[in-house]
Amino acid sequence: MRQSSDACSSGAPDHQQSKRRRRVRAAGLGLGALAITLTASGCTANEIVFLDLPDPVTKEGLITQNLWHGAWIAAWAVGLVTWGLMIWAAIVYRRRHKDDVPEQTKYNIPLEILYTVVPLIMILGLFFFTARDQAEILAVKNDQDITVQVTAYRWNWAFSYLDQDAFSVGSPNKPAELVLPVGEKVRFELVSPDVIHSFWVPDFLFKMDVIPGKTNVFELTPDKVGVYPGRCAELCGVDHARMLFTVRVVEKAEFDQFIADQKAHGQSGVFDTGMTTDHGQMPDARTT
Repeated sequence: MRQSSDACSSGAPDHQQSKRRRRVRAAGLGLGALAITLTASGCTANEIVFLDLPDPVTKEGLITQNLWHGAWIAAWAVGLVTWGLMIWAAIVYRRRHKDDVPEQTKYNIPLEILYTVVPLIMILGLFFFTARDQAEILAVKNDQDITVQVTAYRWNWAFSYLDQDAFSVGSPNKPAELVLPVGEKVRFELVSPDVIHSFWVPDFLFKMDVIPGKTNVFELTPDKVGVYPGRCAELCGVDHARMLFTVRVVEKAEFDQFIADQKAHGQSGVFDTGMTTDHGQMPDARTT
């Protein structure tokens, strides 16, 4: 009997070591599978870590991108600490014997204060940075180089270049095109004659609603030459999917030629659907 008991007791450590090796092997295989999946997906490091936004093509877009990255850094830090504490607790305080019962505690005042104060500080911090950056992005300084009135209507877009006395407009067969000079600050005035739309250019990292009876205003400075898609981000009705447009950022000479071409095609002045109104607005709210 003693020999049998000794044999069982000597085999127990080997059994425990074998279980640990299997767990380590399983964890390694899981991490390896995750690494292969992320690599095979073709995602960049920014896409994996930050679920990255498009590279901004305006000076103001960098503010949005920095806020986004900062929020993700904070989120990853919280996640790593939380996961680390969970794994540490699971290992250190695991049940070592079948009949073990963990120590029973009702409360821990210092720990509960910590759980309350730390999340509150984090939320207030995120609120502060969001409010600060939002105020900077939405600031209207009226020092623009050109002013564009954006008219969203069912089911297309029109862009009136107020300083150049010309406009461009889309058609059912051709989305509208907004042409902007690179490096020049643009004031956008958004109006709608019918329902709520939303002016969205993903590469600007910015969008704003277009509301009937109200003129919404913002300012951006495009700083990269290129062609960028735009769309309506508000479900505005049955042909919402047709509310597409293109933004083309060009050099100043090409912009001037575009304006001349619009005028040559009879598109001088300001586009008007005949239905836009600002009735019901306070006078000082019509351009701000």
